Amino acid sequence: MSQSPPPYPALANSRFLAFFDECGDHSLTKIDPDFPLFVVALVVVERVAYRDVILPELTRFKLCYWNHEGINLHSREIRLAEGPFNILLNPLVRPTFMDDLTRMVERLPFTLFISAIHKQQHLQCCGAMANEPYGLALKFTVEPLVHFLDASGETQLPIVAEARGKKEDNALRQDFAQILAHTTASRSAAQLHPLDLTLTFQPKRNNIAGNQIADLCAYPCARHILNPARSNPPYEIARKKLYQNGGISGWKLFP
Repeated sequence: MSQSPPPYPALANSRFLAFFDECGDHSLTKIDPDFPLFVVALVVVERVAYRDVILPELTRFKLCYWNHEGINLHSREIRLAEGPFNILLNPLVRPTFMDDLTRMVERLPFTLFISAIHKQQHLQCCGAMANEPYGLALKFTVEPLVHFLDASGETQLPIVAEARGKKEDNALRQDFAQILAHTTASRSAAQLHPLDLTLTFQPKRNNIAGNQIADLCAYPCARHILNPARSNPPYEIARKKLYQNGGISGWKLFP
């Protein structure tokens, strides 16, 4: 007698979840001299901690400033005090908000991977052979991520990215598949094969907490690269979350 199929395709049973976001434009044809970086930030968190700590913490924070939890914490809108963040135009609110936000991120249990491409330097070094920054940053992110999974004894990791458009998402999905299929600096393609790394895309309106955390880490790290002497408390918090193990770092600046 045949068994009935499960009510859903697969159980959500991985130990870890991962989320990533980017900061800056990945184009090599138009480079902003004031912000010549493309940065990928990837956040890894244990599923239980995501459920029991991160989701409640973000909800608590949002309800301190708004009447619902549906606000998407977006770094650019926060800096410019746009949309729901127009509350930050009030000089009495902004410093308290920024301090609360920084302290909240500090409390959250996650591991951070940052890959930054200095586009102008990349072009100067490589010229016409320069690789597309998105794929390059993703490659630099996957390499220490694989080390993290090895060290944790895990092989399964669902990765959620914010959807940007069908064409862009397909290009990123293709880059991701190629990275897993070819030799990396730390592993051969044959060694990568047993790992179950899946990449899916969610629209911003879904208000994914993990993607918001990645976004909140990306910009401070970029500002530190561009101006390391400037006071940057959010970067100092992000720096403490960076993966470091066995000589492998979750921080990569190229070239």
